[in-house]
Amino acid sequence: MSYNAKNYTEQGGEVTHIGGTLIIEEGASVVGLLSTPAENQADSEASTVAALKEDFNGLLSKLKSAGIMAADESD
Repeated sequence: MSYNAKNYTEQGGEVTHIGGTLIIEEGASVVGLLSTPAENQADSEASTVAALKEDFNGLLSKLKSAGIMAADESD
């Protein structure tokens, strides 16, 4: 009888394969997953649609700069 583990670390410990579901329990932390948090976006106080669009586009720009969202192809 043989057994193939879905989750395993390669010889030398440099690479770990996760083939199943990874559950991160409450209170746990992950180091190195997100190295650059997005810059803070202040709450919008927009009173017009144009001003709200400007605030929203600012948020999108911050997410792209932090690498959380893919940049536009033209950038």
